[in-house]
Amino acid sequence: MGASGLTLQFEIISLAALCVILLLDLLYVVRRPHEPSMKEAGLFVAFYVALAIIFGAVLWWQAGPQLGQEFYAGWITEYSLSIDNLFVFIIIMTRFAVPRKYQQEVLMFGIIIALILRAIFILLGAAMIEHLSWIFYIFGAFLLWTAWHQMKDDDEEEDSESGIVKKLTSKLPIAKDYDGNKLRTTVNGKRMFTPMVMVFVTIGMTDLLFAVDSIPAIFGLTQSAFIVFTANIFALMGLRQLYFLLGGLMNRLVFLKHALSFILAFIGVKLIFHALTHNELGFLNGGQPIEWVPEITTGFSLIVIASTIVIATVLSLWTPLGKRAAAKAEAEAAEKATVEGSLKDGE
Repeated sequence: MGASGLTLQFEIISLAALCVILLLDLLYVVRRPHEPSMKEAGLFVAFYVALAIIFGAVLWWQAGPQLGQEFYAGWITEYSLSIDNLFVFIIIMTRFAVPRKYQQEVLMFGIIIALILRAIFILLGAAMIEHLSWIFYIFGAFLLWTAWHQMKDDDEEEDSESGIVKKLTSKLPIAKDYDGNKLRTTVNGKRMFTPMVMVFVTIGMTDLLFAVDSIPAIFGLTQSAFIVFTANIFALMGLRQLYFLLGGLMNRLVFLKHALSFILAFIGVKLIFHALTHNELGFLNGGQPIEWVPEITTGFSLIVIASTIVIATVLSLWTPLGKRAAAKAEAEAAEKATVEGSLKDGE
C-alpha cells in the first residue's frame, strides 16, 4: 500500500499522468511561443483548478475525508505560496526586460526547476520525519521565522539575491540584447551569453528559496509524501497562465503577503504543537508527550487557510484601505522602474 487507503499502483499512475500533463504543457510552449490571450489563460487556469478539485474528490472517495482534507489544505497553501512566487517572477521579468513573447518559456523553465527542487526537498523531508520526530520543532520554528520576514516590507532579500546573481555571472560574457529565446549569441564575431542566462539563474535561485519555505509548510498539514508531491504539482499547474491572467492585478493583492505570513505562522504553531504531543526529547517533560497541548485538526486548518486567503483577497480588491495601498504600491513600483531604467541607460 502507498499512502493511507491508496494502493501503490494508484499513486504511480497518478504521478505519471500529472507528469505527462506538465510535459504536454511544456511542449505546447516550446512549439508555439506567444503571449496567451485572457481567454486562453482563463481556460487553462480553470481547467487546472477543476482538475485539482476533482483529484481531491477522488482521494476523498478512495481513502476517506482525512486524506481528502489534507490534499485540499496542502494544495490551497502551496497554490497561495505559488501566487506569491508570481510577484517575484514579475519583478524578474521587468528587471531583465524579457520580451513578452518569450515569457511563457521562462515561466515554464521556472516551474520545472521548482518541481525538481521541491521533489528533492520532499524526499529529504519525508526521510527526516520518518527517522527524526524532533524535526517538527525545527520546521515549526523555521516557519515562524519565515512568517516574520514575509511580513516585513523591505527589499533586503531581493537586493541580496540580485548581488548573488551578479557574482555568479560576473565572469560570463553577457550580451546587452536578447537573441530571441537563445542562451548563446554572436556579437561582432564573439560568442556570448544572452541576458536570458541571468534570468534563468535568478529564477532558479528564487525557486530554491520558495522550495525551502513551502515544503516544511505542507508537511505541517500532512506527512504523506504522495499528498505533498501531488499538491505541489497541482499548485504549479497553470501558474504560467495565471501570470498572464492576473497581469496588473498582482499589484492589487496587497494583503496577500500578510495572509501568507499568517498561514505560515499558523502552520508553524501547528507543527510545534504536533511535536509537543509526540515529544521524544529527553530534556523536555522527561521525553514524554505533553498531553495538555491542543491538537489542530486538518479540517480546522483547511478552514483557517481558505478563510485567510478569501479575506485577504476581499480586503485587497474591494475595500478603500486595499485600494489606497494598491495605488501606493503601484506608484512606488513605477518610480523604482523609472530609476532602474535611468541607471541602465546610463551604463
